[in-house]
Amino acid sequence: MEIRVLQYFLAVAREGNISRAAEVLHLTQPTLSRQLAQLEEETGVRLFRRGSRGIELTGEGRLLRRRAEEIVELVERTAAELPQQARELEGAVAIGSGEVGGMEILARLCGAFREQHPKVTFDLYTAAADDVKERMERGLIDVSLLLEPVNLERYEFIRLPHRERFVVMMRPDDPLARKSSVTREDLAGLPLILPRRLNVQGELASWFGRGFDSRQVAFTGNLSANYLPLVRQGYGIAVTVEGTPGARNPAETVTRPLEPELSVGAVLAWKRGQPFGNAAEAFIAYVRCFFSME
Repeated sequence: MEIRVLQYFLAVAREGNISRAAEVLHLTQPTLSRQLAQLEEETGVRLFRRGSRGIELTGEGRLLRRRAEEIVELVERTAAELPQQARELEGAVAIGSGEVGGMEILARLCGAFREQHPKVTFDLYTAAADDVKERMERGLIDVSLLLEPVNLERYEFIRLPHRERFVVMMRPDDPLARKSSVTREDLAGLPLILPRRLNVQGELASWFGRGFDSRQVAFTGNLSANYLPLVRQGYGIAVTVEGTPGARNPAETVTRPLEPELSVGAVLAWKRGQPFGNAAEAFIAYVRCFFSME
């Protein structure tokens, strides 16, 4: 399975039309059709079906599209990194992070590193810890800021010195906004919006204790952008970490800490044994040095 053919396949998947894809690729339509037929023969599955609106992907085609995008991205990144090995330090460092307060520390590290190496750029990817870890496993992310609890068996990591505190996020006119902190009793019977990660939900369930009713969970989300509109419109009370962007906008929402306080740690992690480009290796060394001095 050639990279070139995967790129042809992705073009057709994006355009939804062989003729338009052929124009984009500067190929003739018969040539492109032949390449696609050979790809289906090689994979042994049907990748496309003709629909009323053009070419549509089958289930197998959707799976191949997801994998092909990962493969092409990794190949393009590798091709960009290889020529940089013998030159002045440059290239891209892929950073993964959730919406956590620890990003303030990571931002300072990235900025200070660029002052020393201005040709290095950073590509930031924001998602929940499980999604970020999956991309690290595929070699698409170099260093990640992960919210605990998280399985770090396959990773080297540095634990950040501060902890991420959980807060309740609500509308400014919510009765809970009059309180300085929120207890589990205050939340009884209210519709809740919780993080999607099961490990984090487990931490919250332990905090709620026996009084926790799973029927209270009206919504879950992996990023605050998913549930912030629900809070603003009064459809639920969000329990989230203090560092999320939505928890820092008092004009739209207010936050109150949980009582008793609940907090979790955060780590900077990278995959053990992962081959890195020069820029990523240098950044990891810089991170190690920074925290050893701290």
